[in-house]
Amino acid sequence: MHPQASTRIATEIHSTQLTRPKEGNSSHAPTEENHQKDLTRRKEVQCVKLGVLQKGKWFNGETIGACVSKIGGAWRHGGSDVSPSSKHHRTGSHLRVSTTSYDDEVSITFSGKLSSFSGNLGNVNGSNRMKGLFKHKPRSPGEIVRQTRDLIALSENENQETDMKHSKRLGICPEICRNIRELKSILYGNSEAEPVAEACLSLTQEFFREDTLRPLIKSLSKLDLEARKDATQIVANLQKQQVGSRLVASEYLESNLDVIDTLVEGIGRDHHLALHYTGMLKECVRHQVVAKYILESKNLQRFFDYVQLPYFDVATDASKIFRELLTRHKSTVSEYLAKNYEWFFAEYNTRLLEKGSYFTKRQASKLLGDVLMDRSNSGVMVRYVSSLDHLRIMMNLLREPTKNIQLEAFHIFKLFVANERKPEDIVAILVANRNKILRLFADLKPEKEDEGFEADKLLVVGEIASLSLKLSE
Repeated sequence: MHPQASTRIATEIHSTQLTRPKEGNSSHAPTEENHQKDLTRRKEVQCVKLGVLQKGKWFNGETIGACVSKIGGAWRHGGSDVSPSSKHHRTGSHLRVSTTSYDDEVSITFSGKLSSFSGNLGNVNGSNRMKGLFKHKPRSPGEIVRQTRDLIALSENENQETDMKHSKRLGICPEICRNIRELKSILYGNSEAEPVAEACLSLTQEFFREDTLRPLIKSLSKLDLEARKDATQIVANLQKQQVGSRLVASEYLESNLDVIDTLVEGIGRDHHLALHYTGMLKECVRHQVVAKYILESKNLQRFFDYVQLPYFDVATDASKIFRELLTRHKSTVSEYLAKNYEWFFAEYNTRLLEKGSYFTKRQASKLLGDVLMDRSNSGVMVRYVSSLDHLRIMMNLLREPTKNIQLEAFHIFKLFVANERKPEDIVAILVANRNKILRLFADLKPEKEDEGFEADKLLVVGEIASLSLKLSE
């Protein structure tokens, strides 16, 4: 057949079980006619040349099929012989090869018991289409969460493991990391797509349906750096996810407050993981139940140490959490400070304002000013500015060599001066140090012009001057 013709090549090969004549049986002795038929049958070898016609020519002129012999013995595949075996000797086998047009690809159909067909099929157009048949079905967000949870549990099972099983488990952590990457992509989206609300909802429900947060936190040390970052972002994001009108993360943490203990204690235990713990905790303390728990537990005491850690990024995060605890949930903070006034301010003044580093003093004085000037803490503020010891601490901060600390101390100092019911010992100290205070304030100004600051300074100076006039009368 001419290659330029529109072809539909159909070659069918039907093989039949052959029975060799028994030796020594004269009734089955081969005659000349049978011998000729046997030779003919042995020559019936169908060589199938498969290809795609393009512009009237065979593709590369290559044989991309196989030579198949009907009778037993050897099959010839791609030019190499395969020794006879029972798996190559089949009955009722059927092979059909066809092409339909010049540009169509070859279609191959197998039926019957033909169990092996090989050869060089070449680079046939459309071969990549076959790969789609073996793609994995996309997993749902819930399935990814469940698999991650199971993998973490498997990685933690160290009891009575053999070396072989241990070596197999080496591939678990990379799989966990891949799953965590997928979970982050679902919650945050990627460069190609925004997050889908339904997927986020499904992920959130499954994450908190069973205990996933606790094992995820405990597995951080086994993950690589990128997976740790992804896990931190996942936990942070889930604190904001709602199911209906419910914050399921808040409900979960209320029933599992030991998870908060793990995060708080972890900050001081492992500085390699501390930044990931603070990243999670910053979002968790947004829940009032978590903030109240930390304030009323021994966990709060740890933050007096954490804000002074030598690792700047961790100390900065710890300061942000400390601020969140004392400013976000106003009713909770006001109640806590009223009940724990003596202990809290003794610790705060001694450990942060008097003995702290420059960074600690600046952050602590700014936070203290914000707490005292909050209306919900008015009772605490009046009590604080009525203490002579507290006034001395502020006056020492005004003498600090750095202007930033001086400015933060000024905003607290002005509360002592503005107090209409100043105790006599407070008034005596202000009058005794009047000249020093006025000289200090003359040079005190922020780097950028601030009309509010200048107005406050004029009021403070005027009040101190009036106090001296009253005493002289």
